[in-house]
Amino acid sequence: MEQSAQSGGKPIKVPGPDHPIDIVLNPNRVVVTVAGRVVADTHEALTLREAAYPPVQYIPRKDVDMTLLARTNHSTYCPYKGDCVYFSVSHGGERSVDAVWSYEAPYAAVKAIKDHLAFYPDRVDAPVDRPVS
Repeated sequence: MEQSAQSGGKPIKVPGPDHPIDIVLNPNRVVVTVAGRVVADTHEALTLREAAYPPVQYIPRKDVDMTLLARTNHSTYCPYKGDCVYFSVSHGGERSVDAVWSYEAPYAAVKAIKDHLAFYPDRVDAPVDRPVS
């Protein structure tokens, strides 16, 4: 099912059997570090599974040290999720440029990821899932 967006005429696609998207609360603690410093630490990450892509952890902004991030001019568009903005991790060097993304006004089907951030695993130290203690 495809519709036209009201602004800019970008296509909007609704997840379905041909392109499923599932969002669930991750029962584990998720910690993200860059150059040995903790950038995010949460017990409230959301795991987004989309079609055949690897699962992505979306971390609430309140559990991310936003002082370590710098918003960049880079942006992308996903017809299932909407407009996406990016951040670099200030102390991460070249590897951490545009390492973090967020859908600040996600489409209704994925509204749960609003006010959440995701990290590219290869641009940060490996994100860690630990059992909740």
